Amino acid sequence: MAPSVRLTESTRVEAFSDAVMAIVITILVLELRVPRHEPGRLLGALESMWGSLLAFLISFLRVSVIWLNHHGLFVRVRRVDRTLLWLNLGLLLNCTIIPLPTAILADALQGGDPSDLRVAAVLYALTAALQSAAWIPIFPYLRDHPELAEPGGSAAHLHAQRIRPWVGVGIDAAAALAAIVSPVGMVVLWTFSLIFLAATSDGVETGYIAARWRSRRRKKGAPGVAP
Repeated sequence: MAPSVRLTESTRVEAFSDAVMAIVITILVLELRVPRHEPGRLLGALESMWGSLLAFLISFLRVSVIWLNHHGLFVRVRRVDRTLLWLNLGLLLNCTIIPLPTAILADALQGGDPSDLRVAAVLYALTAALQSAAWIPIFPYLRDHPELAEPGGSAAHLHAQRIRPWVGVGIDAAAALAAIVSPVGMVVLWTFSLIFLAATSDGVETGYIAARWRSRRRKKGAPGVAP
């Protein structure tokens, strides 16, 4: 007889993951340093920090959305096995590398060279695409292993969720291509990706977007929409 797969509570995984993301945000904010300046030139020195501040804000929002999605996932996970542990570590790996493209983007923004800015923007967008890709195997795995889910969990919910990472990968990959031509275009697509992933962090059929869609359909009296 084959030995049973060891299942453990998900609370330690959640606590560890929260700590890793908190450390990433801490590293990001520690990169914000007042630049050297001569006496009486503090204002100008602070104004020169705009690139670092913008890059920090972008990455802070990115980590925040990752945390929201992670929280939305683990409220439905009761137990973890070794495979899910490794999949979660993949998520954290892609999260911990965020400070590097952030620093590169900040340097390019402050340097002002268009070529460097394009390279930095492409690198950042590709990093974001990898972060979205890390979610791709998770939802199918949980769908196929219902013993890991909270009681009463819906396999249909996990099945519907599988499209979300692909949407993120597609938008972030498009942002990387757009960055070659225009870093501004990359920011627009990247912002849309963040909004989508944040608004659907509780699920494509249960999140804010879905609730607004159902509300509009009810007001219009659309058939097949429950009140």
